[in-house]
Amino acid sequence: MNVKSFLDTNIIVYAFGQSFPEKAKIAQRLVTDGAADKQAIISYQVVQEFINVALRGFRLTIGRSDLESFVLTALFPMMAISSSPALVIEALRLHGENQLAWCDSLIIAAALQGGCKVLYSEDMQHGRCFGDLVIQNPFL
Repeated sequence: MNVKSFLDTNIIVYAFGQSFPEKAKIAQRLVTDGAADKQAIISYQVVQEFINVALRGFRLTIGRSDLESFVLTALFPMMAISSSPALVIEALRLHGENQLAWCDSLIIAAALQGGCKVLYSEDMQHGRCFGDLVIQNPFL
């Protein structure tokens, strides 16, 4: 990963998933490489969504102590964008102009605020651009 990138929640969830081994391998590489070269960032929203999925046990099998360790050592160092009034206003603008889901608007606004060129997500339209930001589905 040699370009500043944003990882959507689904990428991190796949890194722990066992149902789709190929997707897990790709997601693990994105998380590992992005954290190692400090080119991948996430937002507070991504941390919240990932923890919610992990605690519900949906698609993931991770113990609480392992979850805490992962959050502290992997997610927090990548968490560059916190909730702020400016983030909410930008998300509202994106939502209104692009007919996006609210959660997607927040993710895109965070990626833009972080100066990212790529937003890795399986859940958004591959190839769609928002200024200099392009959405890429790494599983295609």
